[in-house]
Amino acid sequence: MTFPISKAPWNKGKLVGQKLPLKLEQIWAIRIRLEIANNIRELAMFNMAIDCKLRSCDLVKLLVRDISRNGEVLDRAQVTQQKTSQPVQFEITKKTRESVEAWIELRGLSGMDYLWPSRMRKFDHITTHQYARLVKKWITSIGLDPSVYATHSMRRSKATLIYKKTKNLRAVHVNIPVSVAPLIRVFRPFVFCQIFPWRQDFQ
Repeated sequence: MTFPISKAPWNKGKLVGQKLPLKLEQIWAIRIRLEIANNIRELAMFNMAIDCKLRSCDLVKLLVRDISRNGEVLDRAQVTQQKTSQPVQFEITKKTRESVEAWIELRGLSGMDYLWPSRMRKFDHITTHQYARLVKKWITSIGLDPSVYATHSMRRSKATLIYKKTKNLRAVHVNIPVSVAPLIRVFRPFVFCQIFPWRQDFQ
């Protein structure tokens, strides 16, 4: 006699759905903590993650040559996305350039090296799981709930700040490599609250 094997749903007891972006004051809170700790590696990684808005799989595979020339980090860079095979450009702000240059110098990295080399495997980069653990560490360091923030929060943060400042989806589209339809779904709560400001409960 066989008995049916009950299998719990993969999302049982988990919070699923879009992860929240970081607010400007939260970004600065994490940044300041990393600066105080003199954590050059994580400061550079955090700043780059906010600026580049890349998926985890693309961020961890960045090469030094992707973002720098002749020892100086570029103010704009371009990489090809793994998921879409499409090139995407992104701005690298001054603060990020400085922190990444400090990291490259500290580690003695050259053009063909991974920007975030693995500490365990020679000639390899950190894994997306390792990056996710770092994001969780950053989130919890300022008292945020890691169940509602994750690696995608890093990707959404700058785009959300741009939208709140400009109220322009086109400006967001230029700054994050996805089609307009997903952007409308992501930013619909903000658009809704502009049209119906008395419905603040929508968010």
